[in-house]
Amino acid sequence: MPNNFILPGGDLLSRRQLLKFGLAGAGVIGGTALWQALSSRHTEVRIPPMDVPADTLANPTKILRDFDYGTVKRENGRTVREFRLTAGTSTIQLNTVVSYNIWDLNGRIPGPTLRAKQGERIRVLFLNQAGHSHSLHFHGVHPAEMDGVRPISNGKATIYEFDAEPYGVHLYHCHIEPVTRHIAKGLYGMFIIDPPSPRPPADEIVLIMGGYDVNDDNHNEYYAFNGLPHYYMDNPIRIYKDQLIRLYVLNIIEFDPAVTFHLHANFFDVYRYGMTMTPSEKSDVITMGVAERHILEFAFRYPGKYMFHPHQDAVAENGCMGQFEVIGSSNKNSVNS
Repeated sequence: MPNNFILPGGDLLSRRQLLKFGLAGAGVIGGTALWQALSSRHTEVRIPPMDVPADTLANPTKILRDFDYGTVKRENGRTVREFRLTAGTSTIQLNTVVSYNIWDLNGRIPGPTLRAKQGERIRVLFLNQAGHSHSLHFHGVHPAEMDGVRPISNGKATIYEFDAEPYGVHLYHCHIEPVTRHIAKGLYGMFIIDPPSPRPPADEIVLIMGGYDVNDDNHNEYYAFNGLPHYYMDNPIRIYKDQLIRLYVLNIIEFDPAVTFHLHANFFDVYRYGMTMTPSEKSDVITMGVAERHILEFAFRYPGKYMFHPHQDAVAENGCMGQFEVIGSSNKNSVNS
């Protein structure tokens, strides 16, 4: 019996892993067979339906404070966090007249915000149902065979497994050429690795800046925070006065070399890439290239509505703009929008 088994697209699954799932005679494994076998041993596994309701694809209210901590297991004396991601196809409604075909992850754009603690073992079960070859590449440190650059064919599945390191704000995305197109059409998400000692309590918020090239001219016509243009202008993010806000910000706008993030009437502490416990600087605007991400911390002294947006007017005016609505003080550590 060989020591490794070939998954679709060339990824390898060790004999030890196959024995764990009872698949040691499987050889080349189709995605459905692998998923069903995993499902039979882990009943929480479920393949999302192909037809996802439009109102669940981009749900900025939910995405804002929604962290996926996976399924926690103990194996060989250590913590394993197991995540399940399925790539699919959907149509998103950008406004009342413009719809756009995307690739989604678990029926949403951006994909789930995965979260773990440094030193834990990460296991990602990836199923491709999106009609083209795709993959998942995770930023961070991992072995070459887990780098996610090999294509996984439509209808096939694979497993990415590695240690969560180093702590910080990372991301994951499809790495199949043309990579820019695969990312721009929706195959991306944030990946947070928490430090060994937790950060102070705060209202933790995720903002991911993305763009939409709806006519395939390598230029974005629309921009958005967390999937939908203009959403947070019409639905301000409610936070408490004097509450510490911990903002996880990612720029994944393709076709634009860099954008800024600007906060009105306030300054924020910058924790670059989230890889430090001490802020590097204080500012009200920060420049971010594609795939750059940081933690920004701040609190508002006064009630009211305060805008946030890139300082590139064309980006902001075409959808990447929102507001914080500051309300009365509270002793709570988080606020539901």
